[in-house]
Amino acid sequence: MAESKKLIQIDVSSDTVCPWCFVGKKNLDKAIDASKDQYNFEIRWHPFFLDASAPKEGVNKKEFFRQKFGSRCEGMFTRMSEIFRGIGLEYDTTGLTGNTLDSHRLIHYTGKQAPDKQHELVEELCLGYFTQGKFIGDREFLVETAKKLGIEGAEGFFSDSNNGVTEVKEELEKYSRNISGVPHYTINGKVKLSGAQPPETFQSAFEAASA
Repeated sequence: MAESKKLIQIDVSSDTVCPWCFVGKKNLDKAIDASKDQYNFEIRWHPFFLDASAPKEGVNKKEFFRQKFGSRCEGMFTRMSEIFRGIGLEYDTTGLTGNTLDSHRLIHYTGKQAPDKQHELVEELCLGYFTQGKFIGDREFLVETAKKLGIEGAEGFFSDSNNGVTEVKEELEKYSRNISGVPHYTINGKVKLSGAQPPETFQSAFEAASA
């Protein structure tokens, strides 16, 4: 009889406007792909706010980062463009940025309604925001993304602006209270990693966590 695969549970704290979180996800996916003969994976996404005071209505992305980082802004965009090319994507600096609460509400909702689609939802939201100039706070974009993946009921969920807010705050407190930056990964509750690690580092962490 074939030996049953060990389960690797990964808790990820991230923000949907954090480019390193998306790069980290792409590297994590590579590591999972290379290790799927050995392990079964369960990935759960948890909220973090890089800027909880970011405006809800959305502001010009370039303008927002210029105000925040000043003259370093252009260099940062150039660097991210190079990093994104390395994972086969074009980094888009157009469009709006702003508050990410609604995206975290949707990620939480998906985790409850269709947990097997949560990881894919994060992928689609990041692709939209980082490569297609979509605004992460645009309810229409969020609902369309959910529909595209067959996640039911997102529109109704957003019709009450209180839905999911308490749960997002609770998750923030539980998973992200003691971390200062994202992405942050906890593997099988014991191995912790920070930053957009290369695939090999994730693979070593899987081994350590399943030992």
